[in-house]
Amino acid sequence: MTGNRLEQQLEHCLEAYQEGALSEDMLRAALEAARRNDAKCQDILYLQAVSTSLSSQVQGMLLMENGEIADEIPEPEGWPYQTVLEAIRDGWRVVQFPNLALLLDETRSYGLGCEFILER
Repeated sequence: MTGNRLEQQLEHCLEAYQEGALSEDMLRAALEAARRNDAKCQDILYLQAVSTSLSSQVQGMLLMENGEIADEIPEPEGWPYQTVLEAIRDGWRVVQFPNLALLLDETRSYGLGCEFILER
């Protein structure tokens, strides 16, 4: 459960409280969700972009959530982010920008493109 979903669940509890409909079960579910959220592993997102620009098109990605590599999404239209900037706006933090030294030799190909590594 991401922090955003946990916040939504807590907002739901607040609304239920204001309506007089908050139950012990709702509070226990929110508490369990908070515990799961605290216990999760670091999430890592690898994005290969066309250039070093944060707004350039993503052409490859790999996502690891809660210690598990996420299933591949074969079609780029189904990827959660089309640019690195979209991922940043969704709460991902850049921990590594593309290695510019690899881009200096135009006669060699270095994989899919400019790799950004993000975490949350």
